[in-house]
Amino acid sequence: MADNLKLTVARTIKWNIIDKVASQVLYAVTGVILARMLSREDFGLVGAILIFQAFATLFVDSGFSYALVQRKSPSRLDYSSVLWFNVTMAVAIYAILWLCAPLIAACFDNDQRLIPLSRVMFLSFIINASAIVQTNRLIKIMQVKMLAVSNSVGLIVSAVVGIYLAVTGHGAWAIVWQTITLAAVKSAILWGTSHWWPLIRFSWKSLRSFLKVGGAMSGTMFLNVLFQNIYGFFIGHNVGLAPLGYYTQADKWSKMGVASLSQVLTSSFLPVLSKAQDDPAEFRRVTTKMNRFSGYVIFPCMGMLIVMATPIFHALFGVKWDAAIPLFQILLLRGIFTVLGSLYNNYILALGRARLLVYTELLRDVAAIVALVATLPFIGLSSDSRPVLGLEILLAGQLLASIITWAVTLWYAARLSGHTVGAMLLHILPYLLLTLPVMAAMTLMGALVADPWACTAVEGLTGAGLYFAANLALRSRIQADAVQYLTYRFRRQHPAS
Repeated sequence: MADNLKLTVARTIKWNIIDKVASQVLYAVTGVILARMLSREDFGLVGAILIFQAFATLFVDSGFSYALVQRKSPSRLDYSSVLWFNVTMAVAIYAILWLCAPLIAACFDNDQRLIPLSRVMFLSFIINASAIVQTNRLIKIMQVKMLAVSNSVGLIVSAVVGIYLAVTGHGAWAIVWQTITLAAVKSAILWGTSHWWPLIRFSWKSLRSFLKVGGAMSGTMFLNVLFQNIYGFFIGHNVGLAPLGYYTQADKWSKMGVASLSQVLTSSFLPVLSKAQDDPAEFRRVTTKMNRFSGYVIFPCMGMLIVMATPIFHALFGVKWDAAIPLFQILLLRGIFTVLGSLYNNYILALGRARLLVYTELLRDVAAIVALVATLPFIGLSSDSRPVLGLEILLAGQLLASIITWAVTLWYAARLSGHTVGAMLLHILPYLLLTLPVMAAMTLMGALVADPWACTAVEGLTGAGLYFAANLALRSRIQADAVQYLTYRFRRQHPAS
């Protein structure tokens, strides 16, 4: 039983990683091309719209997708009811936002370009709403291969559309239509390949059964989205669309690492945790493995990206986006605590204690408000060498708020999963201690190479090689399990003749 569970989790992680790597490579290639061709203000315009779109998407789902994954055996009527709710809410909210488009423009110096851009961009969350249940069904049954396929195909098609519009001089519209195309292609593939169709029925009773978990998760996500996007609002409103463009680029590229890690761990682990929720000993054993695996992955990934930030930006963009580099590094550092916090939230959610997530989120928000109030007077600071110094101060305050939230979430998760806080920290601490000297070695090696592409390669190879070798020398069980699984899959796919 344990071996089957391990194999299922490993297979799910494999496809999640394939999905994220393929998606991020495609997303990165498109993003680099658009970043070179479009202006800072173009990205600022889209960044302003995304602030409002984030809230609209949140209200569409209302936390029910998390409740579907958390429930052991949702019925077809459960899935159907959530689907019809999502689509109905999406249409209703789109109508409201269509009417409010002039008010959105008024928030950003009454820039009239935002009105048509936002009215088209907001169509994407209606399309995405139609695929939420399809996505969650595949996650629930741990068959995520088609998610990887739909994401990759969608990114390829949308990249062609976005690049063509950028080349032909359509500015911010290139990003808008790229977003619409991506949503449409992904949704079409999932519906065409899932072999699942909803009932033409809707059950309030079914929907109400999700309210305890879904409602709590909705409240948590609302607060989370609020404080993820409020920075963009204040930046655009107080210092203009060009600084917002710097922040948008830093946020986008940092999320490629942070969100990918968080999604891989959530998609791979939450279904397993929900199956072990009634067995405390098994739950404790599973979470121990998850803690160690997460530490093994998170610290080197984030640490290496922090060190490699400057050569990566120079290789991809030249010096056009240099002001975004320190913002990118701070967001990556904050991302470590974000991903670990999401992991611990999964433990709490799997045990049906979603209300606790609201409390921890409220704490983070109080800390974030205090940090925002303290740093907002400095938001406009700049110098010749640090043109976005005020934004660096703003994000440093939010890093502190994330650390406080992580510490409290760790305490709750440890109590509920049968661990002590010390034990949870010891699960991940060895990987942090290994990562720090690896980062130092990468920095020393990178200083010897001037070309940004060569510097990126040298630092990356140095970091990956030293980290793998150190874990090998210390007989890391997590690394041994990963290597064993990869070897097993290779032998199955390439049997000896």
